[in-house]
Amino acid sequence: MLTGEGTAYRVAMTLPMGGHVDATDPIAEAQARGASLSQFFLGDPQSYKGPVVAYAGGAAALKADAEAAGIDLWVHAPYPINVASLNNRIRIPGRKLLQQHLVAAAEIGAKGVIVHGGHLGKEEDAAQGFDNWRKCIDGLDLAVPLLIENTAGGDNAMARRLEAIDRLWEAIGAAEGGDTVGFCLDTCHAWAGGNDLADVVDRVKAITGRIDLVHANDSRDVFDSGADRHTNVGSGHIDGAALADVVRAAGAPVVVETPGGVTGQAADIEFLRARV
Repeated sequence: MLTGEGTAYRVAMTLPMGGHVDATDPIAEAQARGASLSQFFLGDPQSYKGPVVAYAGGAAALKADAEAAGIDLWVHAPYPINVASLNNRIRIPGRKLLQQHLVAAAEIGAKGVIVHGGHLGKEEDAAQGFDNWRKCIDGLDLAVPLLIENTAGGDNAMARRLEAIDRLWEAIGAAEGGDTVGFCLDTCHAWAGGNDLADVVDRVKAITGRIDLVHANDSRDVFDSGADRHTNVGSGHIDGAALADVVRAAGAPVVVETPGGVTGQAADIEFLRARV
């Protein structure tokens, strides 16, 4: 068994990394970054409209070409989805849209769908929001793995602080298929959400039992700011070594959702590769 530097070398060689990219050709986007995966939206990230596969040849071609190129695909669900909401006009369309994205993700051979944990209004009962998550999981056909992502802001968010994630996981654990739901750890969100990165991996795993994907992003804002503003590694408030420590400890595939296109994201990927 490898130890010390040998272990770091093994992780660096085997840990899939890539960026959040344009959906037109996620295979070429990964290759331009020297990456082995791509994350992208299927359609407008700010809309309730259903998923759209922009790749030439459609879903079947994207699945076949990605497999041939050795590129893993991940789908990020649209931002308006908030299945915790107490408002029927938000919650019900959100569930429908999430199901559509799970089906579309399966058609392109994606590894999974990432969705934000959502939030309630300041005076609303958080217990109802957690139970709405249970009901959502009960009603979904999980054609591919669903990963819930921690979020940065909101005092009544379902997945900002670790205490809330604990309650969320207890709720979805009671749903059929809840034990298969995964977790996506966003480092910028964790930092801005007031969670210490030094032990966040251990504390999350103690709650969820797993981390399936890491969004490795620096933060433009200070600790516990509640602001979801990503920046390139080393240019924000998160120490680069601390960010690499999170990636190493999580041992999960990595997506950088950082600015700068190919050049900026390739530099971030290379920074992390060199340190994990």
